[in-house]
Amino acid sequence: MRYLLDTHVFLWALADPKRLPPSVRQRLLAIENDVLFSAANIWEIAIKAQIGRLPLEVPIEDIVEAALASGFRELPIRAAHAAAVFHLPMHHRDPFDRILIAQAIVEPARLLTADATLTRYSELVELIK
Repeated sequence: MRYLLDTHVFLWALADPKRLPPSVRQRLLAIENDVLFSAANIWEIAIKAQIGRLPLEVPIEDIVEAALASGFRELPIRAAHAAAVFHLPMHHRDPFDRILIAQAIVEPARLLTADATLTRYSELVELIK
């Protein structure tokens, strides 16, 4: 199975995995699963840290390195992903969430999130609790 992580799930997986349900932790660790993080995750973290909405205790480059060391694979943002955003209904206005949803649909991959609003977009969006 392919999983794409919403930014908060990405950060929890790296810095505070106990915030994730045990079943989600198991799926992220299972060797047969492909766990993806998006360039959008890093972009969102960078912007939120710059404007003071997200405290960073390590350099952002260390987050990228930790993700790769964890076995997560980077998913670049491609033109097909950006174009797919055009076809999404306006359930949510956050551009980071919208590109992540588009990436999940185009790839395809299950988007793991704790944001219930995102489940309105696709059956590929999985709400974790």
